[in-house]
Amino acid sequence: MRKLIVGSFAALLISGCTYFPGVYKMDVPQGNHITQEMVDELRPGMTPSQVRYVLGTPLLTDTFNKNRWDYVYQMVKEDKVVELRQFSVYFDNERLVRLEGDYKPN
Repeated sequence: MRKLIVGSFAALLISGCTYFPGVYKMDVPQGNHITQEMVDELRPGMTPSQVRYVLGTPLLTDTFNKNRWDYVYQMVKEDKVVELRQFSVYFDNERLVRLEGDYKPN
């Protein structure tokens, strides 16, 4: 009888855990955080090393097109993407020729 009471009590305690509000989930920023001020520093004709100095190392470099660098940033809060930014720079003959993405130079 005592085992039955202890077993029932243990089952009751364990079933109460299903209503637990959840585990804390950290905010997770991933990628390169690019700001408008950084984009405003870019000028046509800059070398790849100058662009890397301003923006940092690109998150993605295209295997088939070495003249394109992609910068991607996303903020994840509680398993939901709350911010997603993309920015690409293009080079021709080792010089910056074009910018694309969520930021526009002023």
